[in-house]
Amino acid sequence: MTRILGRSGIEVGAIGVGCWAIGGPLQAGSDQFGYGPADDDESIATLRRAHELGATFFDTASNYGAGHSEKILGRAFAGHRDEVVLATKWGYTSDEATREAGPEDASAAYLRSSLDDSLRRLGTDCIDLFQFHLGGAEIPVALDLIPVLDELVTAGKIRSYGWSTDDPGRAEAFAKAGAGCTAIQHDHSVLNDAADVLAVCEALDQASIARGPLAMGLLSGKYHAGRTVGERDVRAMDYDWMTYFTNGTGDPEWIARIDAVRDVLTSGGRTLAQGALAWLLARSPAMIPIPGCRTVAQAEENLGALAAGPLSEDEFRQIESVLRP
Repeated sequence: MTRILGRSGIEVGAIGVGCWAIGGPLQAGSDQFGYGPADDDESIATLRRAHELGATFFDTASNYGAGHSEKILGRAFAGHRDEVVLATKWGYTSDEATREAGPEDASAAYLRSSLDDSLRRLGTDCIDLFQFHLGGAEIPVALDLIPVLDELVTAGKIRSYGWSTDDPGRAEAFAKAGAGCTAIQHDHSVLNDAADVLAVCEALDQASIARGPLAMGLLSGKYHAGRTVGERDVRAMDYDWMTYFTNGTGDPEWIARIDAVRDVLTSGGRTLAQGALAWLLARSPAMIPIPGCRTVAQAEENLGALAAGPLSEDEFRQIESVLRP
C-alpha cells in the first residue's frame, strides 16, 4: 500500500516511521525533550525492519537527540539511500556535543546552516522533504523563508518542503505561497481528528503527515495499567501541550475514550495500535501516519497494520459515533 507525498508526486509507503524516540536524550536543564536513552544498534535494526515491511518514508528533525536521530537514520540506510524518502525539520537549535536544547531560530541563515548539518548527519546530498519545525511562528516569518527554500530546490539540496504546524491558517498560507510546498505535518490520531488542517491538505494537494498517530504511545495500550515512563522521558514533563500523559502515566480520561472504541479498533485481529493506524488510513488518502518505534517488535506491529488495511466504512462510522457523535 502506497501514498503520494502531496504535489511532489513522490510515492511512499502508506505508513512511515517517526524518528523522534531513536534520537535519545535532549534536555535543557531539568527539562527533557526526548524519550530517554535509546539503543543505537536496536534502532538501526528497527529502521531496517520497518523498511523490509513496507516503510519508505522516514521523518526526523535536526534537534531529535541534538542530531543523533539523523545520524542513526543515515547509518541505517547507508548504501541504500535511493530506497528511502528522508524528511527532516529545522527551527529548534541544539548542541550536538552536550545534547542541550537551545532557542528557536527562524532566520534564513539558520535554515541554510541547519540544512547543511542535516545533510552531513544523514550522509546524503539531498533531503526529500525539508520542514519548518516552529509550528507557532508568525505567518510573515514563514513566508519570508519560501524564496530561500525555492532556491534550495533549484540547487538540488532539497526536493520539496513543508511546515509542521497544527494551525490551519498557517498551513493554508504556506501551501498557497510555496510552489515547492508539498506537506503539512500535524498532530492527528483517532483521539484528535484535526479536520481543519486535513481539509487544507486535501484542498491544496498537500500530504497530511500525521505525527502522534498513536497519541505518544497511549494508543499502544501499554499504559492502561498505571505504567509510568522513565524520568528522562518527555512524557514525564508537565508541559501544557502534554495532553495524553499526566506525571508520566496515561491520562485516565483519554484512556476511557480509548476503551470506548477498543472493540472496533481491535476487530479483524488487529492490535489496538494497528486499529488506530487503520483509522488514519481510512480517514483520507492524503494521510501518511508516522508512528515512532524503538524496537523491531514495535516496527513489526506498526507496519503490520498494512496487512489488514484501512478500517471499513462501517467500522469508521462506529468509531465516529462514539468519539464524535
